[in-house]
Amino acid sequence: MSEQFDERKAKASAWFRTLRDDIVAAFESVETEHTDGPLSENGPGRFEVTETKRAADDGSDAGGGLMSVMRGGRVFEKIGVNVSTVFGTLGKQAQAAMAARGVPGMEDDPRFWASGISLVAHMQNPHVPSVHMNTRMFWTPHAWWFGGGSDLNPCIEYEEDTRDFHAVQKAHCDPHGTDIYPELKAWADEYFYVPHRGRARGVGGIFFDDRNTGDWDADFAFTQDAGRAFLKAYLPLVNRRRGQPWTEADKDTQLVHRGLYAEYNLVYDRGTKFGLATGHDANAV
Repeated sequence: MSEQFDERKAKASAWFRTLRDDIVAAFESVETEHTDGPLSENGPGRFEVTETKRAADDGSDAGGGLMSVMRGGRVFEKIGVNVSTVFGTLGKQAQAAMAARGVPGMEDDPRFWASGISLVAHMQNPHVPSVHMNTRMFWTPHAWWFGGGSDLNPCIEYEEDTRDFHAVQKAHCDPHGTDIYPELKAWADEYFYVPHRGRARGVGGIFFDDRNTGDWDADFAFTQDAGRAFLKAYLPLVNRRRGQPWTEADKDTQLVHRGLYAEYNLVYDRGTKFGLATGHDANAV
């Protein structure tokens, strides 16, 4: 399976990088074009790009990627768009986690390869919703799968924003099967629920993991469409709300909601836990 998948790994990794480039360019364009509404003292933002490296236990190269962060923009208060391709041998803790999920062969051959893009955006204007998106591919010698999705996290909710965001997600899922969107929406609703708060982190979106129908090309095509949906779903909401006046009370509401977002990530998010367990740079979270 390893040699068979070398070309597919390269194809997936290149796609995630292309998606990253498109998103970074689109968000910098928003900053350049924005002239209305409250502005931060720092003025228009630009991404600071840092190359990341992952080293194996013996110090050898284990992949890396790009960490792109914008701070203090007119529209984006802070946003990270990270892309990486890493590989190596899973540690005992990660092996156990993979085996618990039903991934075969962990004890015999714990090698892995993973590539993907991950994005979190927090906004200056409390009326503009925060957002999270990621798509990824994971491979071991005995298994492979895709995962990802995007979910909207407004601190001040607008029914039309939620409706429009979900409509774009559905439009990109339906060509792959009309049963997919309802399934992935329900999955997101469950995954991003905060049990001890009795509420969801946001207003949902789509979420999928362990996607392996046996047809790699079809699953990759679906993952690409899930990634393409992001800008089409989110940018119209940014443009709709970015110039809307806000009050200090609105800002307080935003800060409280950010606490909920951070709390969820630290307590429940499986991706955060796995990344830290496999040597991910904590500064890039």
